[in-house]
Amino acid sequence: MQYKEIEYRANEAIGYLTLNNPSKANALSKKMILELTDILTILAANGSIKVIIIRAAGKHFCAGHYLKEMVDKGIKEYKDIFDRCTKMMQLIHEIPQPVIAQVQGVATAAGCQLVSWCDLAIAEENARFATPGVKIGLFCTTPMVALSRSIGRKAAMEMLLTGRFLSAQEAKDFGLINRVVPTQMLESETQTLAEDIAKASQFVLAIGKQAFYDQIDQTDDKALDYARHTIAMNLTARDAQNGIKAFLAKEKPVWENC
Repeated sequence: MQYKEIEYRANEAIGYLTLNNPSKANALSKKMILELTDILTILAANGSIKVIIIRAAGKHFCAGHYLKEMVDKGIKEYKDIFDRCTKMMQLIHEIPQPVIAQVQGVATAAGCQLVSWCDLAIAEENARFATPGVKIGLFCTTPMVALSRSIGRKAAMEMLLTGRFLSAQEAKDFGLINRVVPTQMLESETQTLAEDIAKASQFVLAIGKQAFYDQIDQTDDKALDYARHTIAMNLTARDAQNGIKAFLAKEKPVWENC
């Protein structure tokens, strides 16, 4: 597929996925959703990429859905938009690579959902976050799912009911993002985090990411049962054995990614 609203490039083990329609504040048009779905599907099968950074061109990260596509249409068209967007968002959790959001400017509505759905997020100090649908008669129910699983019920309800903007620091305090950094350091700090993660075995990163989301909503007993079986199986992997032996020998491990 020839991409028009996103860009993608790779550098060694890190993939850089850029939302690239700054004239529309990188709104999630049907075209952009289609392109994001395509590249995420491709990356899921890419054995050379360990970490993905989702970033944006221009002043803002993402202003949510492209509202001009949501005027005077029928229920079938509206459902199709949200079906496609839901599939794209779910891919972020389903692909084996950890995904980091690199956020500048505003991330609103589905843009805030995108940040929340990423595994990690770093924002520059002037970034702002909101789910303002309530102000235009369209409650942010799809972003609600991601928010309520990321930041807790009370904080999510405050964002959803008021629609007000959170500062980057408030978003960090709520647990929506991991770090707030000076604007000039946003790219380098995100790069450093990605490189740190990419030092690990790709196979083990994939196990860990899947395990995290599989257990997160289980009861304690079920989660522990799942975890003990997973870690026992992990121990049979060559990378686990290589890593343990390298640690005991005080050597640097060499990953086979299996």
